[in-house]
Amino acid sequence: MVNIGIPMATLRRMYATMLKIRRCENRLVELLRNGEIKCPTHLYTGQEAIATGVCANLRKDDYVFSTHRSHGHYIAKGGDLKALMAELYGKKTGCSRGRGGSMHLVDPEMGLMGSAAIVASTIPLAVGTALASAMQENKRVAVAFFGDGATDEGVFDESLNFASLRKLPVVFICENNLFSTHLPLYLRQPADNIYKRAQIHIMPGIRIDGNNVLRVYEASQEAIANARNGKGPSLIECRTFRWRAHVGWPQDYDVGYRTKKEVQKWEKRCPIKAYEKFLVGEGVLSELEISQISEQIDREIEEALTFAHESPF
Repeated sequence: MVNIGIPMATLRRMYATMLKIRRCENRLVELLRNGEIKCPTHLYTGQEAIATGVCANLRKDDYVFSTHRSHGHYIAKGGDLKALMAELYGKKTGCSRGRGGSMHLVDPEMGLMGSAAIVASTIPLAVGTALASAMQENKRVAVAFFGDGATDEGVFDESLNFASLRKLPVVFICENNLFSTHLPLYLRQPADNIYKRAQIHIMPGIRIDGNNVLRVYEASQEAIANARNGKGPSLIECRTFRWRAHVGWPQDYDVGYRTKKEVQKWEKRCPIKAYEKFLVGEGVLSELEISQISEQIDREIEEALTFAHESPF
């Protein structure tokens, strides 16, 4: 273990997970640009630390509910890369049998109960699942991932209210990437304080750097432990930024809601590069090991693509 108290194996695994999400998304950019993948695809590039840090604390039988930007959650929870690629191609071997596409991934065996494009729609599903877990006393925790746009919806507060009232084992993870589609937060809400909404519902609420996987890991570890031990729900607002367009592979410079300078500013805060620098500095990984991990991931991605190409529609 390094001096921060996280097992070496966990530190290594989180790096591999973040890199797998990034390199998978980068490969999808090529496929989307070439028109090879047709389904609407919302990339997770730039937000890898959040799904990775949270899911590193979950058991296989814990529940995760995702959004239209679902690839990162699917991979971090242990989803099969071949089934993911096949789904994006509309193939029968896909995780949703080719009928869901990028926005509707599911893997019940790994605890990913589903993702949906309707904003905030999976938040109450996570609460309902947590209610079932509480009734069954099985110590399973439910995690709801959602964007800052979901906090504009009434069901967000309704879900927090009921979860707190019943002290349910659910953790609310807000991936605040500062935009709901093309509309910035300050044009939608009178105050930039999503995490403080937890106070109204008498539950812990914190804001953290969503690009720091170690901070995400530590914050979610405490929240998940509290949920599992009967102490009720928590809200974690993770500040981050998506590098790509709201949907598709471009970067939306031409749309007018954000600038190239702003995107480049966040790219310099790359969660993977920052974590890689930390791991090398602490002696957790060498440059050779990083290269080997990257090569192994690229092989897995190409194998998954071959599987998808060869599968029936």
